[in-house]
Amino acid sequence: MRFSSAALVLGLAIAASPLTARQAAPGTPEQLAARIQQRYDAIRDFEASFVQTYQGGLLRTKTTEEGTVAIKRPGRMRWIYTKPERKEFVSNGERVYSYLPVDKQVIVSPVPADDQTTPALFLTGRGHLVRDFNASFTVVPGAGQGTLGLKLVPKKSDPEVEWLMLAVDPSTLQIRHLVALDRQGGQSSFAFSNLKENRNLSDKIFEFQVPRGVDVITNGVPANRR
Repeated sequence: MRFSSAALVLGLAIAASPLTARQAAPGTPEQLAARIQQRYDAIRDFEASFVQTYQGGLLRTKTTEEGTVAIKRPGRMRWIYTKPERKEFVSNGERVYSYLPVDKQVIVSPVPADDQTTPALFLTGRGHLVRDFNASFTVVPGAGQGTLGLKLVPKKSDPEVEWLMLAVDPSTLQIRHLVALDRQGGQSSFAFSNLKENRNLSDKIFEFQVPRGVDVITNGVPANRR
């Protein structure tokens, strides 16, 4: 699957810290969104393993991929897909590097600007669930029984994402499941494991080194092969 801003918001999905059962009472959708946002704001960095399933879209395909993710605020991230093929998506807070070894190609693009409402802004600490999304309760497809479902629709039209669904544990507010619908009708679902928070991750792991022998494309313009 093509990496998109829908995937960037997934830092939120694994950033929620445990709450007590009393604190986790759902209240209104806006109150639940605010509690999740509050816990996200307290996370400096984190890393985890993930399984991503994508289905639908223009080609009506279904794929399952696995890998690891590391995120550090503000704006740094490193997604490494290991199965079924290797892919890397790395941001140093200023640029995003998308590396597809099978294509021998690195695509370089800027991170979203401050005036955009893309979910990617959550990784930079500038986005806000309550301010930027309309929230409502929902049943999240594929989520386990006993979870609370929250649907988030961007208040400003997003170029890639139509909505997000979060399924949270009602006693801890930890995210158990996330589904994102893109503008091509494709749905991405993510599950996380081996979560480690506030590890004081080094900035160096978010600096992408362009491999030799690959084409570099910046802002859609090919550069000389390295």
